[in-house]
Amino acid sequence: MSAPDLLALVGRTPVTYVQVPLPYRHGGFWAKVEYASPGGMKARAAVAMLTGARARGELRPGAPVVESTSGTLGVGLALAGQALGHPVHLVVDRELESSMRALLRAYGARLEIVERPDPVGGWQRARLDRLAAVRATLPGAWWPDQYHNPDNATGYAGLADELARQVDGVDVLVCSVGTGGHSAGVARALRRHWPRLRLVGVDTVGSTIFGQPARPRLMRGLGSSIHPGNVDHAAFDEVHWVGPGEAVESCRRLAQYAFVTGGWSTGATARVAAWVARTEPGARVLAVFPDGPHRYLDSIYDDGWCARHGLLGPTRGHPVEIPHPWAVEVTRWSRCRTVLAPAATGACTPPVPAGTVVPGRAARVPA
Repeated sequence: MSAPDLLALVGRTPVTYVQVPLPYRHGGFWAKVEYASPGGMKARAAVAMLTGARARGELRPGAPVVESTSGTLGVGLALAGQALGHPVHLVVDRELESSMRALLRAYGARLEIVERPDPVGGWQRARLDRLAAVRATLPGAWWPDQYHNPDNATGYAGLADELARQVDGVDVLVCSVGTGGHSAGVARALRRHWPRLRLVGVDTVGSTIFGQPARPRLMRGLGSSIHPGNVDHAAFDEVHWVGPGEAVESCRRLAQYAFVTGGWSTGATARVAAWVARTEPGARVLAVFPDGPHRYLDSIYDDGWCARHGLLGPTRGHPVEIPHPWAVEVTRWSRCRTVLAPAATGACTPPVPAGTVVPGRAARVPA
């Protein structure tokens, strides 16, 4: 059974102008509010990946779709699956919020829950290993492979087209980075309108996407323990790694003073966009807010949870500047204007113990 009319729910999200101090006053920036679409931002990618696979004959009518997700893509796949008539099987992990599990099941998705992270690749590697086992039990199942599927990025061309109609111009685009799909897709399309547009990537501490060593991460929805092929490293002009404390403070300030807020990705992106707007007066800054606040009511917006994780104290209002991605293991908000793919940084080499300095690398610096 399919419901193609659901595809009309994807996209057409609003923009809002943000002037809330984050934490200092700034010149303001535009934010694309993607959670205003029922399927969320990643419904764009989900629909593009499924329709592309159907057109190529890779996904047969009625065949199951199996994917690994930390939550947000799962909602998009649930919408795309209902619209196009495909049962959806999602491999998640025990860190996924109970509310998100309940929501995904309500949307008809079948969940496989991983209980332990991989010792090296973390939850992502463990989910992908389970995904392979699940696929083997489902004849004809198709795996979107969101990390390496080029249709992921293609799905965000519509978002860029909307932005080109909604704002007069963009000098700096600020995007969080996980699979790399929306940063690559939006920047590529917007540069056809504004060729000199600069792209600023927002990652989380403990993520390996831009050459840092993979560590356990509190923040979900951005960052990675693997190297997604969809990340277009050459497209970025700089990258910021943001810590959970800065993201929490930004989310809460947005909620209290701008009403439009979200989760880890939104808080981190807003923090960096505000800093760019403050340090580059006159620049037309645009940020993409990927998610809303609802799945984070028991974490980011819960005082007790934040206190247990040490996230309610004051945070610094500017990033540490590092010269290249492997100069130091970042533990709080940091910025780098040299962006290289991990293979070029030597990021796959084993990390050295804290306090050890080796040629070309620096010791880990505490927060």
